[in-house]
Amino acid sequence: MGHAAGLRAGTRYAFSRDFKKRGMIALGTYLKQYKVGDIVDVVANGAVQKGMPYKVYHGKTGVVYNVTKSAVGVILYRQVGNRYIEKRINVRIEHVRHSRSRDEFLSRVKENAAKQRKAKEEGVHVHLKRQPVQPREARTISAKENKPESIVPIPYETTI
Repeated sequence: MGHAAGLRAGTRYAFSRDFKKRGMIALGTYLKQYKVGDIVDVVANGAVQKGMPYKVYHGKTGVVYNVTKSAVGVILYRQVGNRYIEKRINVRIEHVRHSRSRDEFLSRVKENAAKQRKAKEEGVHVHLKRQPVQPREARTISAKENKPESIVPIPYETTI
């Protein structure tokens, strides 16, 4: 038999709705406001076939460049051969959600600004760069109180 190569080929699980997320789309999806410059994730919603993104853009993150009544234009980068090229797609708002990729960064910026302000008042230098996880501290274990014990598996026995 042949292999189907249609527009939605291979999207059986990618475009299916999650467990207990089937049926009517939440009203909050339509009430969210998108502005030019917002970072959004393109995630296709199988309940709405209109304005659905092509499968290669599913799960990608991009920047909103255009906003219309029921859709948004998103700039994404797609791998074509050995390079990434900018692609502009128009997607209905059911298939888009605000990205949380910058939340941690923005919260860290606010924390660092507060730390710097506090350090300036106290007149102390503060180190704000993140450090990788350091190796654990060296320690010596005494065998005087902690006698080593041999661990042996329990012998097999039938209890019939």
